[in-house]
Amino acid sequence: MNKAQLIEQVAKKLNTSKAQAANAVEAVIDPIKASLKKGQKVQLVGFGSFSVRKRKARMGRNPKTGEQIKIEAKKVPAFTPGAELKKVVN
Repeated sequence: MNKAQLIEQVAKKLNTSKAQAANAVEAVIDPIKASLKKGQKVQLVGFGSFSVRKRKARMGRNPKTGEQIKIEAKKVPAFTPGAELKKVVN
């Protein structure tokens, strides 16, 4: 499912227009992004947790030339599913 399909499903569920559903979806996504940008963890009980993890610098290899390159350290978003979501999937 992509974002457009999610918006369509929210519109159907709320019996509203796609524009209003898009606003609702953005109203959820934007604060999550803002919190992650600040390095904060976002927990949605029954769904899961969004967090920021630090990746260490490491050596990699250019697949085209085989040359070794240094990959810089960086922060990456991460998602850990909650017990209820795991239960639904299995």
